[in-house]
Amino acid sequence: MLEIRSVDLHYGAAQALRAVSLDVRPGEVTCLLGRNGVGKTSLLRAIVGHRAITRGSIRWEGQDLARLPPFERARRGIAYVPQGREVFPLLSVRENLLTGFAPLGRADRTIPDTVFELFPVLRTMLARRGGDLSGGQQQQLAIGRALVTRPRLLVLDEPTEGIQPSIIKDIARAIAYLRSRGDMAILLVEQYFDFARELADRWAVMDRGEVVLSGDRDGLEGEEVRRHLTV
Repeated sequence: MLEIRSVDLHYGAAQALRAVSLDVRPGEVTCLLGRNGVGKTSLLRAIVGHRAITRGSIRWEGQDLARLPPFERARRGIAYVPQGREVFPLLSVRENLLTGFAPLGRADRTIPDTVFELFPVLRTMLARRGGDLSGGQQQQLAIGRALVTRPRLLVLDEPTEGIQPSIIKDIARAIAYLRSRGDMAILLVEQYFDFARELADRWAVMDRGEVVLSGDRDGLEGEEVRRHLTV
């Protein structure tokens, strides 16, 4: 389990996170909601090691992550699909997937069949450059690249942003399948409310760097939740 306790994070004098606490459990999708600029991406960057926290603790499978660099967190099964996808535009789809080998031992350096079962289009485009794919195809590639690392914690930052509806459905089915296996914890940042409502087992709403609401699936329809998501 991922355990986040009383985490503060600063960018210089500006405080981005204030005493944030959150649990993310295997076999569940935990959805982090909130308007733009409330600290959601900052929290994800703290989890994967792209930003250092100034107070609190982040523990994964009982181990404190505070002093571990990003590559060590990846070796411990944490995979990150960033906002904007960040595929390598001049590398082929196959080469992009192979970059997921970096944290793996030599014996595990294969592309799992699951990647192509969830996203069949990637198999047909292995020789195509990443930059030539549509936005939706790039998102599938970014998730596939993360799955190559055999993650036990999958961190997704707004996977539906700028994506056509048909591929949003494909991504939703993929996340639901990964949850159903029971061996992976999934933390999803999302602004598309219907997508979050369909997938979330647990959820938290952030505002001004703090978690202001949280609950299980049944509480996601509350009027107070919607009030914190509307501009």
